[in-house]
Amino acid sequence: MSPQPQAAVGAPLSRVDGRLKVTGKALYAAEHDVDGTVHAAIVDATIGRGRIRSIDTRAAEAHRGVLRVISHRNAPRLPYRDNPGSNNPPGGRRLRVFQDDRVLFHGQPVAVVVAATLEAAQHGASLVEVRYDAEQPSTDMGEATPDEPTNYARGDAEAGLRSAAVRMDLTYRLARNHHNPMEPHATIARWDGNKLTVWDKTQWVVGTQTELSMVFDLPMDSVRVISPFVGGGFGSGLRCWPHTVAAAVAARETGRPVKLVLSRRQMYFGTGFRPSYEYRLRLGSDRRGRLTAAVHEMDAETSSYETFTEATGAPGQMLYSMPHVSQAYRTVPLDVNTPIWMRGPGFATGSFVIESAMDELAHRLGVDPIELRRRNEPSEDESNGLPFSTRRLRECYTVGAREFGWHRRSSRPRSRREGDWLIGMGMAAGVYHSGNMEAQSRVRLDADGTALVEAAASDMGPGTYTSQTQVAADALGLTMRTVTFRLGDSLYPPTPPHGGSMTMASVGSAVLDGCNKVRQQAIQLAVEDRESPLYGVAADDVVVRNGRLQVKSNPARGETYRSLLARNNRSHLEARGSYTGPSGTERHSVHAYNATFAEVAVDAALGLVRVRRMLGVYDAGRIISPKLAESQAIGGMVGGIGQALLEHTVTDHRDGRIVNANLADYLVPVNADVPDVKAIYLDGEDPEADPLGVKGLGEVVLVGVAPAIANAVFNATGRRVRELPITAEALI
Repeated sequence: MSPQPQAAVGAPLSRVDGRLKVTGKALYAAEHDVDGTVHAAIVDATIGRGRIRSIDTRAAEAHRGVLRVISHRNAPRLPYRDNPGSNNPPGGRRLRVFQDDRVLFHGQPVAVVVAATLEAAQHGASLVEVRYDAEQPSTDMGEATPDEPTNYARGDAEAGLRSAAVRMDLTYRLARNHHNPMEPHATIARWDGNKLTVWDKTQWVVGTQTELSMVFDLPMDSVRVISPFVGGGFGSGLRCWPHTVAAAVAARETGRPVKLVLSRRQMYFGTGFRPSYEYRLRLGSDRRGRLTAAVHEMDAETSSYETFTEATGAPGQMLYSMPHVSQAYRTVPLDVNTPIWMRGPGFATGSFVIESAMDELAHRLGVDPIELRRRNEPSEDESNGLPFSTRRLRECYTVGAREFGWHRRSSRPRSRREGDWLIGMGMAAGVYHSGNMEAQSRVRLDADGTALVEAAASDMGPGTYTSQTQVAADALGLTMRTVTFRLGDSLYPPTPPHGGSMTMASVGSAVLDGCNKVRQQAIQLAVEDRESPLYGVAADDVVVRNGRLQVKSNPARGETYRSLLARNNRSHLEARGSYTGPSGTERHSVHAYNATFAEVAVDAALGLVRVRRMLGVYDAGRIISPKLAESQAIGGMVGGIGQALLEHTVTDHRDGRIVNANLADYLVPVNADVPDVKAIYLDGEDPEADPLGVKGLGEVVLVGVAPAIANAVFNATGRRVRELPITAEALI
């Protein structure tokens, strides 16, 4: 098959759905106009653990407009069949909505009020009186009992530490972070007989479809999930949450479509979060900085009813070369709702610890931080013995140092000052595994020369609509305007979760396969058609440009899709595209990499930290859309600023209540916090990763940002802060 000309892929194109979004025509979960919809509001538990003694719903039921109040007293018994195909955490049991009187965490849904208007539902919820037999919740990780650890080891880490010329024993603490997407989580649920349709905010329509089919014991094809636009997710939409089940229960009980939208406060316990960690790292090296041994001890919070884990230990296993490594990862069950993956899951946490420690080791040895990293560059992935597919981290260092002006950095902390401000520079490396899974697509080329491509993918903001259209347009030899890509409907061919940097590699590869098949159908039809100008030409010698099939060496000889299909009385050509998942990743270690550079200013008297400029240099394989990639990098750096300096969920351990469950008290970066940020993507592709040669970039752009900022703070102040977020109190 002759390679297709690439006109769209690699071009800095604007979003194909941009006009819909800026004109308000893009419909998000709560905005769909479903005829006859009524509204629901959740009643949240006000204790952190215990049992419901009684629920008095009389005042709520008497309120004008209230249709029904549903709780464990009158809710239907739900089957909750086991769901191995869901994206729920693998351990423990799911929270069973309105099925018993147990309260497992503060904010757990204990009832739902359904009313004709939103105002009536909300006021009705405030009238429900719940009495509890309260127990003391366990929400302090430092006072809870951890589970048995999951271990990793190579070599003899303890012996390696004992023989190391330089040893460090460091403990880091990272606060819980919440996703806080702009769009709140919401669901509209409607029953048509025994068929359920939900319009939901989700990053995986197939996962939500699977979960609902299990909860209500329905065939998969009796559940339809629709989610064409997602207003930010960052991982919060990677599973089906209790409010979606509550909306479906309410819709079935009332016989009406029900809309349920979480408030901003409810987002802090109605969906998940990046868990808090206590991470002890003991690190050994020789006097030239060659790493010899590391012992990692990680404690991470999880809920009492499910076991959530993430790949926090992965960077410590493969980012740098060292013969002796041991790791113990322990979950700590608490009376909280279950965590969920958040941008750069696991890797962002692990990299903060490792990259902060590397900077501390560099300072102790008097070695430049970049040079220390170069001295410990591995020749293979030492966690599994596999060769790297591509690993251009050295190039990231070189390009970043040159473009950022690293040579101007003083190795002596607190040596640069501008008035009241102490100025410092720091850097960190980042890594994230290149994930991919099975995916399918459906491609149809119509007789008018336009194409329709469908897949049950999601777009929470990175630009799935645009990037998939780019791939399809080039593979079919069409212009962007003549290709329509549809997503966000479980009726479309299945795809993996929209997270873990998998979408481009997985869905994009399935789209490429489907479009290649359709193009080949058209070429075969032409070369076998005696009336075609292409009759008798070898199929491999035909390419398609702007909807016209032509001989590669003689562009004047050819015809359009339209003329070909019309002459052959074809209304369309159609094919199913598929991607079967990892292939090269079984033979190679496939990761995306970065080097992040930061310059900060710290008020010497007040301890206030301001990021002045940042640069990220990325080895992310082939870049399908440079404009979207730059946007992703900016978003990742902004998220890293939040993790480093601002974001911290605070829990009142007396009752498990989150005390800063709002955007006034839970701080996220705003425009004034975002400085001059720049992204550079190394040109290239990774042929071992997937058919497109991409490695994923949505996650890696956040990994390494927080330690780069923390290392810059040390360079500015001489204060080594090992707790996130970095506060003014830690610097004065």
